[in-house]
Amino acid sequence: MNNMNQMMKQVKKMQEQMMKAQEELETKFVEGTAGGGAVTVTVSGHKKLTDISIKPEAVDPEDVEMLQDLILTAVNDALSKADELANKDMGKFTGGMKIPGLF
Repeated sequence: MNNMNQMMKQVKKMQEQMMKAQEELETKFVEGTAGGGAVTVTVSGHKKLTDISIKPEAVDPEDVEMLQDLILTAVNDALSKADELANKDMGKFTGGMKIPGLF
């Protein structure tokens, strides 16, 4: 019975550590870029877009589609980096297993 209590304490401690790591992801940010830095976006570890920066030279009224493509590329780059960040931070608790809904 003592082993069971010890195991339950360890599980509770791990749950608390996972919750803290989840909360910390909100305060971590990654940047995605496109066009050699013409467009830069910032995303939180919870995949919330927090900033978009567009250099003036990226704005060409004659080629709006290029700017749209740059923005999409930068956002997707940042979201991919946010996934990597979450997997790195939370992977230490899951042993590399992908648990749906966890992150």
